[in-house]
Amino acid sequence: MALHTYPDANASDPVHMGWMQGSPPPTDRIIRFADGGTTRFPEIRWAFSNLRQLMPTIAVLRAGPISALPMAVRDDLDAITFTPLPNSGFDTPMTWQQSLAANYTDGILVLHRGQIVQERYFGALTPDRVHIAMSVTKSYVGTLAAMLVADGSLDPGSLVAAHIPELTHSGFATATIRHLMDMRVGITFSEDYTDPNAAIWNYARAGSFWPRPPGYTGPTSFYESLRSIPQDRPHGGDFRYQTAITEVLGWVLRRVTGQPLETLISTRFWQPLGMEHDACLTVDETGTAMAGAGFNAALRDQARFGEMLRLGGTANRLGDTANGQQIISPAVIADIARGGDRSAFATAGYNRMPGASYRNMWWCLHNDHGAYAARGIHGQAIYIDPVAEMVIARFGSHPMAANANLDPTSLPAFHALAKHLMA
Repeated sequence: MALHTYPDANASDPVHMGWMQGSPPPTDRIIRFADGGTTRFPEIRWAFSNLRQLMPTIAVLRAGPISALPMAVRDDLDAITFTPLPNSGFDTPMTWQQSLAANYTDGILVLHRGQIVQERYFGALTPDRVHIAMSVTKSYVGTLAAMLVADGSLDPGSLVAAHIPELTHSGFATATIRHLMDMRVGITFSEDYTDPNAAIWNYARAGSFWPRPPGYTGPTSFYESLRSIPQDRPHGGDFRYQTAITEVLGWVLRRVTGQPLETLISTRFWQPLGMEHDACLTVDETGTAMAGAGFNAALRDQARFGEMLRLGGTANRLGDTANGQQIISPAVIADIARGGDRSAFATAGYNRMPGASYRNMWWCLHNDHGAYAARGIHGQAIYIDPVAEMVIARFGSHPMAANANLDPTSLPAFHALAKHLMA
């Protein structure tokens, strides 16, 4: 379905539409997981900010004083203009404010030199509500893995089967941990979000992230679903974005550390960073957290995580970074920012991102500011611009899942904002 056939951001506003309002809500305004309401537009405009009410989750706990995010709100950002990428259906220059509506933004927060220069919420999202981060989750998992590699706890050259014997007869068995971290695993796994029969949706059904049809007889957990994925080409070749790879990496982290993902994110990030709200992860029916896309967090906390990376892995709970606590080794941040193999990325078909690469489950743009990003379907993002000293955290509920539908009005907008802040 073409974008112009969907109601725009204003017409699909979940509050105006009355989703889940009333005691009980009207029958035609109730959203249920079982009938696909968490995946269908315009219901997703409410559901993405309320998944804890609709799906089982496990908490990612914060602790202690909240770290400061100083306010320095500016009124000159909305009028910034940029030109959308060519051949995107957007033929005229657009303002920053217009881009927020075009991308069905639920929340946007811009940090410049550690200060909030813009913070906006739309629809059902509020500052104290968590929103699904989708595949931004992968960047948390990739960062954790890179930290374990850096401290010697995880050998990037070790084989998957050495850590997870249960996958000995799967397509993952002879892939290395580095192959997982850079998504260069030779498996058969379709990530086509428009095809309800694609492997990505079979994986989601197995993990209770997507409703199962009547008579379903397939796998009933994420880990069970991974065992039947075959290999179809040598590992270590071209980049292929496949969510199942992150699920395997999350399993490896659990085996190596003896801790589940929710504990790792809590103890490595959420507690030492002084986050404002508990986050959560969706879980399958065995209680296993979804490593590929299940993270939910508040917008300000997503920004705090991005700011910590921008500062080279340093953070201080009081907002003073002069003597801040080292959360992540600077070498890990440098490895992410340096990026991966561009030639391996070039064949993957991301025409909106020429010259980009993928490293430790981060998207590296290799533009003139050295920007890199965590990205999730429907508009989720953490965008870090080291040169402009800028971090953008965004949640969205775009009707079309793939980021190719948002990149024409997101990537140039982010870069234009960065240049404006520098000026």
